[in-house]
Amino acid sequence: MRKRKPKKRIVQPDPRFNDPMVTQFVNNMMWEGKKSTSFAIFYDAMDKIQERTTENPHEIWLRAIENVMPNVEVRSKRIGGATFQIPTEIRAERKLSVCMKWIIRFSRERSGKGMAEKLAAELIAASKNEGASIKKKDDTHRMAEANRAFAHFR
Repeated sequence: MRKRKPKKRIVQPDPRFNDPMVTQFVNNMMWEGKKSTSFAIFYDAMDKIQERTTENPHEIWLRAIENVMPNVEVRSKRIGGATFQIPTEIRAERKLSVCMKWIIRFSRERSGKGMAEKLAAELIAASKNEGASIKKKDDTHRMAEANRAFAHFR
């Protein structure tokens, strides 16, 4: 058992939108500690969104995050030799990090040239409630719904 909870790290807001959530997103996207590259990709994607939609890209990004955020997930738990998928509510911080990771993952899996292009496409799709990351959220919710009978094991 743990003695104490680890301290919550404070994330600095990003230079362009002055939003700490953007920095968190960029940190999740980063590979091999290359933060400036990650920021460049993110801002490039924002510029591409601006060109395509003539809307504020930050608003679109926030809407995409809002749409992808899951409310429930299934957790595996062993009870009497059988493993049950138990639906559980998700904490606010986990909701955010899970949805960011999904958006990044499905952006990487998209076809297209360059990460900025893929990310822009995925964010636009997610803001319109379509795309792979939205499908993942729906699948997660459907799974929790299917296993609602085991919710009392929580």
